[in-house]
Amino acid sequence: MGRYRTPTVLAAASLLLTALCAGQAPAAAPPGRAGIDPATAEQLDDAITAAMRKAGIPGVGVGLWIDGDGSYVRTFGTADKATGTPIKTDMHTRIGSVTKTFAITGVLQLVDDGKVRLDAPISTYLDGVPGGDRITVRQLADMRSGLYNYTEDPRWTAAFKADPHRAWTPQELLDFAFAHPADFPPGARWEYSNTNTVLLGLLVEKISGQPLHTYLQQHVLEPADLDATSLPTGAEIPSPYVHGYTNFTPSGATVDASTWNPSWGWAAGAMISTMDDLRSWVPTLVTGRLPDGGRLLEPGTQAQRLRMLPTGHSGVGYGLGIAELDGWIGHNGELPGYETVAVRLPQERATMVIVVNSDVDGKFGSLSSLIANTVTEIATPEHVWSLPSAAQPNTVPEPSTTATAPSPSSSSPSAPSTPIPAPTPAPSS
Repeated sequence: MGRYRTPTVLAAASLLLTALCAGQAPAAAPPGRAGIDPATAEQLDDAITAAMRKAGIPGVGVGLWIDGDGSYVRTFGTADKATGTPIKTDMHTRIGSVTKTFAITGVLQLVDDGKVRLDAPISTYLDGVPGGDRITVRQLADMRSGLYNYTEDPRWTAAFKADPHRAWTPQELLDFAFAHPADFPPGARWEYSNTNTVLLGLLVEKISGQPLHTYLQQHVLEPADLDATSLPTGAEIPSPYVHGYTNFTPSGATVDASTWNPSWGWAAGAMISTMDDLRSWVPTLVTGRLPDGGRLLEPGTQAQRLRMLPTGHSGVGYGLGIAELDGWIGHNGELPGYETVAVRLPQERATMVIVVNSDVDGKFGSLSSLIANTVTEIATPEHVWSLPSAAQPNTVPEPSTTATAPSPSSSSPSAPSTPIPAPTPAPSS
């Protein structure tokens, strides 16, 4: 299906990233087009560091690449408060609900292969889903199934807080969700639910005959040459990695969550990546094409993926595992200790990746959205990231508040996401 990318293109991308990370001066932008000139870069530096001080953020990575018009790639602060190690673009980080973009790519590939139908009831493929004969695969992917979000169950929250290193199976997560009645009839409205994507992960496993992490590795990550991206099977995270800090604890104390087990998020929020890999992934996600011209998805399937439907939140649309906010397309993700934004602005041919190693949002709301807003107000003032608080990725209830229906990402900030939900603080995806 032409999903593979050539070594030449990969090498060129690697060289470009090496030059950017080495701190070479960004190219000036042609008149009348968005770009990152030295004066803009300095303004961004000042604004980001001010936002970090204000919100008490340990470390931030920001990448803004405008095709042919300049780039801004910076890291600020520390990846590890214990050692003071600086954060870097090649460090692994947990991406929360940005995971959904990968998992649902797997579903859509099976659609392209003729093995899954988007408008077939999920009961066609999986047993045991309440009302599964009326919930379609499409409704799971675009968050319109009505199924209860398991990360909002107080029993699940209590169990997670009691042992954040616990390994969860997908069925255990679904048991929490299915103990609740549906929130609304399938298709009646939009509501972010991690339950949807866990079911789609099981769908990929059932139809492909492979574990989800194996399928994604072979059919999504390898074709896209994402060597630093993975769906872990436990609490592992490859070195070098960013330590993430959270107060999603019984006492509300802030702790290092980098070794917590993300299996509670699984297909909805457990993946690991780097800024460098996400920079490569986002254009592929948004166009459906690999850099060598091969296809990740067939054009018709990609068009369905990008058909954004209203979410009920101003300026936020959601497609099939992908969101849109004021022109930015992709996903955000949040989970304990980590927040991510990975999005594309096609109008300006711009890609933005933001990683933050804290979800201690406090009065500032989502920290990744704070940084994304800071960056876009300066660099793309006609397309400002301003995610409504009600649409923030929140996979799990905030430490001292009642959980509300998340809305992406990853993330998830992360984690959408972009635009909408993505799991967030304590368990979040």
